This record gives sequence, structure tokens and C-alpha cells, in this order.
Amino acid sequence: MGIDVKQATFSYDEERPTFRNVSFSVSPGEVLCLLGPNGAGKSTLIRCLNGLLPLSKGEVFLDGQAISRLSRRQIAKKIAYVPQSHIPAFPYTVLNVVLMGRTAHHGFLSSPGKKDRDIAEQALESLGITYLEHKPYTQISGGERQLVLLAAVLAQEPEYLLLDEPTSHLDFGHQTRFLEVINRLSKQGMAIIMSSHFPDHAFLTGGTVAILKEGSLVDIGTAAKVITEANIRDTYGIEVLIGPVAGRQDVITCVPVMNSYEKTC
Repeated sequence: MGIDVKQATFSYDEERPTFRNVSFSVSPGEVLCLLGPNGAGKSTLIRCLNGLLPLSKGEVFLDGQAISRLSRRQIAKKIAYVPQSHIPAFPYTVLNVVLMGRTAHHGFLSSPGKKDRDIAEQALESLGITYLEHKPYTQISGGERQLVLLAAVLAQEPEYLLLDEPTSHLDFGHQTRFLEVINRLSKQGMAIIMSSHFPDHAFLTGGTVAILKEGSLVDIGTAAKVITEANIRDTYGIEVLIGPVAGRQDVITCVPVMNSYEKTC
């Protein structure tokens, strides 16, 4: 059981693969944090894991079945996806947007019932955003929209969750609350794959970390093994200091050394 990626390669053109020969597995209850610089292929990889883009080579298996052979409805019943950003086209209320997360559980043209509404309202409450319930989705901030999309995911009740830089539009407080939700979902048995630009997020979620650079998976393992000063320097081209916060040996952070650019010039 889980998501198994076998020798995955994707290319928008035959000459330059976006990523190549990527292999890893994510089991129920596990969080995989995907790190890497802009252009490394993180967003494209996540879209391939959801079957939104077809692989050029290799395969993604969902609970032992090739995802390329599953219908969109079959995938939606198991996998939820939150993109990096979402531009709304219609002024649906926030509650109606969250109710759309129930679509995979209904037949064609069926309408959501009381159970669906209760689940949607519980999802909003769990994220502390019930105050947005009746607001038009087009009139809330980008950070609030990201939280609403997560509420729609919770209403979908998936087994697997794919998140493409989910905290990029969130303020510091909402980032922390978002990561707390991720930890709670993983403890409940959900498998989660999320991309991020922040190594600290990998420490906070406490799962597996993979670094994607120039289309290749260069390291994968625990946060303590993968998030090292050497790996971060090689991946992002900056110097960092990694260590525990004073008085809390169980809290690890990664801090950039701001004058590293001058030293390398």
C-alpha cells in the first residue's frame, strides 16, 4: 500500500527532461518533503504523481495499481491535490468551494446533502476559518484561498495528499497552523507529499526528505540525514547553520549565513 514511483521521467520536449529516473515510495502515515531550487522539477513531479501529466518513462503506482490505468474519478477518491496557486474564475462562496471537495463521492449531476455540508463545515472549523464560510472565494486573500483549498481537501477525505508549496502565500502564523494540520493528518494515516522551499518545514513535519536538483533526486532520507550544511550549500548555493534552538534539543532549525554570497565572490 502507498505511492511507489519507479524510474519516473518527464519531458516537455525530448531533448531536455524536466526530471529523470526518479524513484521513491511513500507509505500511509508518512510525510515526504520535497526540497529543491526553482526549476528543479518539483511542481511537475507532483502533477505527474496525480496523473495530471503523463510520464515520458517509468510509472507511478497507487496501492499497487499503475496510475496511468486509473480513471480521474478513481484517482480523486484516493488522492487530493493542492496546487501552488489558484486563480478563481467564479465568485462561489467559500462553503461551496469546500463542498466541491465532495464531488468524487457523488454520481454525475448529484447534489451534496446534509452529510456533505456537515463534513465541509467541520473542515472549515478544523482550520479555524469558519468566519470565511459565506464570503465570495474571489474576494479573499491568497493565503486564505490556500486554507480554503486545504479545507476542500479535508472534505474530500482522501488517503493521499499532494501539496505544491502549500505555505507560499501564508503568513508565519498560518504556516505553523498548516504544518500542524499536516502532522495531524499523517498521524491519522494519510500519506502526504509536499514540496517546499523551507528546510525547516521538513524538520517540523518529521518525515522523509528528498532533494531534487536539476531534474535528479540527489538525496533522500530522514531530515537529520539529508538536511546538512553541505547538501543545502550544493542545492541552493548558500551557506547555512543547522542546529537545535537554545534550550530545545528537539527543535532543529536551518539558518542562512547572510554574508555567504560575499565570501564566494
